[in-house]
Amino acid sequence: MDADARKTALRMIPYGIYVLTADDGKGNIGAATVNWVTQGSFAPPLIVVAVKADSGAHTVVKGTGKFALNMLGKEHKGVAFTFFKPAAVEGGKLSGQEFHAGANGAPILDAAIAAVECSVTQIAELGDHHIVIAEVTEAHVMQPPKGRADAAILEMKDLGDNVYYGG
Repeated sequence: MDADARKTALRMIPYGIYVLTADDGKGNIGAATVNWVTQGSFAPPLIVVAVKADSGAHTVVKGTGKFALNMLGKEHKGVAFTFFKPAAVEGGKLSGQEFHAGANGAPILDAAIAAVECSVTQIAELGDHHIVIAEVTEAHVMQPPKGRADAAILEMKDLGDNVYYGG
């Protein structure tokens, strides 16, 4: 296989940008920018998200079976870059971001335009990212979109010409 062709072709898949958050209730909070996300089922409402296997977010999600997926708006480029690094809670903020606990205990970012709370149903442990399938148990819309809901989110292409994922 031509490695350059593979990389270019796989980078043609559009990616939204989200922040996955989880809290084990024992002082361990994981958070990470994720972009391999899709809705997998309408009934029950399932989402599928890939989480880096060696990340703190993965450890907390696997341990608790719960997380929140925070949707970022076009104006949240800085928030996306913040959670490319391991998260830390300092001064009541998660990596400098205000948050509150959702019904399942996972952090909901106050700046997010929307969020869903999820309960893990299955994790496929393959590759460097594990595939988490989860049922949506709560949904929040903090900033109702103007126009199409899918046009409101931050996308990988919005982060600049030198930021890619995949391939």
